[in-house]
Amino acid sequence: MTERSTSRLQVLGAALLFSTGGAAIKATTLTAWQVAGFRSAVAAAAVFLLVPAARRGWTWHVLPVGVAYATTLVLFVAANKLTTSANAIFLQSTAPLYMLAFGPLLLKESVRRRDLAFMAPVLLGLVLFFVGSEAPVHTAPNPRLGNIFSVISGVTWALTIVGLRWLGNRDGGEGSGLPTVIAGNLIAFFACLPLSLPVVNAGTGDWLAIGYLGVFQIGAAYLLLTAGVRHVTALEASVLLLLEPALNPVWAWLVHGETPGPWAIAGGILILGATLLRTIAETRSERKAPAG
Repeated sequence: MTERSTSRLQVLGAALLFSTGGAAIKATTLTAWQVAGFRSAVAAAAVFLLVPAARRGWTWHVLPVGVAYATTLVLFVAANKLTTSANAIFLQSTAPLYMLAFGPLLLKESVRRRDLAFMAPVLLGLVLFFVGSEAPVHTAPNPRLGNIFSVISGVTWALTIVGLRWLGNRDGGEGSGLPTVIAGNLIAFFACLPLSLPVVNAGTGDWLAIGYLGVFQIGAAYLLLTAGVRHVTALEASVLLLLEPALNPVWAWLVHGETPGPWAIAGGILILGATLLRTIAETRSERKAPAG
């Protein structure tokens, strides 16, 4: 097997592990605060121990980006506790839409005509999630509130990505991404801790799920991702990582019998399809751009 093929499998492995988050979160009887906080505590330790690059590049600049990432982590768990896994991941995947607004404001990046064309299907997909009303079920007791949390997590995830680009544009900031992951998880843990105690009626299965989420769904996933992205193009990595939102609802269906509504499926297809097409268009445009 070639080095590039191995790298592709590593990125796919990372996406596969990321995709199991919704089903694992729903498998616990712990509250959203407890899952978010304890998962992040384990994840911070796992990334620090498993990914050597995470121990370098620490500056105070990772703090504000870490706050945005921590907010995303907590909101994503809360959303998964309230709505379907499909809704949570698809609505978070609208982050590129908000990046079009944050880019000019925070990074002084201009918005191009093709960026505006991208907004239309994503906006339509977003609206479809709020068409009609989904009946509450055991794994999604408050879909509408969970959908709102999911939308906000898309906003904070967009802020996280913009923040990572801001860090990368700073002198010596290229390696700040992984320290930001650790910082964000630590912030999430300490923010959730007061609302996580006392822990009562937690069983062995709950702690196994927390351990899995921290060590594998975040820690091992970032280990695979950082190893794989070194030898694949940005386009390949972006496309391969779309496996996460594609598989996330599948695991929830297999483990919990959870099925998203038809409007959510249609909205998810629009959002992921538009994201894929925009990624391909961006890469082609960069290849055609003259050097210098």
